[in-house]
Amino acid sequence: MSRHGLRLALLYAAALLITLFLLIPVYFIFAASIGPQNSVYDFPKPLVPQNLSFDTLSFFLHYQGVPEAFKMSVEVGIIAVAVSLILGAPAGYAIARYTFPGKNVLQLIVLATRSFPVIILSIPLAVTFLSWNLYDTAPGVGLVHTAMGLPVTILITAAVFYGVPVDLEEAATTLGCTRIGAFFRISLPMALPGLAAAALFTFVGSWNEVFAASILTLQNHTLPALVLTSLNIAPLQFSFAAAVILIVPSMVFIFFIRRYLVAGWGQVTK
Repeated sequence: MSRHGLRLALLYAAALLITLFLLIPVYFIFAASIGPQNSVYDFPKPLVPQNLSFDTLSFFLHYQGVPEAFKMSVEVGIIAVAVSLILGAPAGYAIARYTFPGKNVLQLIVLATRSFPVIILSIPLAVTFLSWNLYDTAPGVGLVHTAMGLPVTILITAAVFYGVPVDLEEAATTLGCTRIGAFFRISLPMALPGLAAAALFTFVGSWNEVFAASILTLQNHTLPALVLTSLNIAPLQFSFAAAVILIVPSMVFIFFIRRYLVAGWGQVTK
């Protein structure tokens, strides 16, 4: 075997080991969630579930407050994705296309906002949201998740718009398009992979975020916040079923959005 082939084989082996290291715990959690409730205490665990049963998942889905929390998480994620894209895409376009004083400082400030601990934002916002009647509501939590995901959205979309040739926009303007029309007809469609990536990161981050959601909600918890508050009083099978239910929506979202990432990314960056 040549040296190049040996390096390639080692690279694939390392990638396979890392993938197995990440997926094996997920597999056992999933296996525990589709077995009988009393099987969660069995040791050692069988590699293949012997008696398939959806009792554990049914137990979680019918647990008090879970359907409402699931709906709350979906609403918060949609709000975070929508507002992040509406604000982040034009901001990323402006950074990529225009030169202005303090441009590099602005990008650094946008990125530096991610360094603030969530608790610094959550507690003052809880007091503010109480006075604005946004506390314990989906828009309130969605705005906080937007603030957390917006810097990443701006930086991703800016990087993608850097890869969209300016000549195409200029050609569109010579054919009668306005600058805004060229953005919506030329740049925005070519930037769909970057927007899909930004939406993916924002939704998954919002879906999994628990600390701010726990502080900013009291009765209308998101699903991660409900799981966190119920772990001490719920049985063990609750945790396994909750883990599966928390993973599935993110995987479904990635499944539907992956074609923009796989099929279009190379077209934008050429």
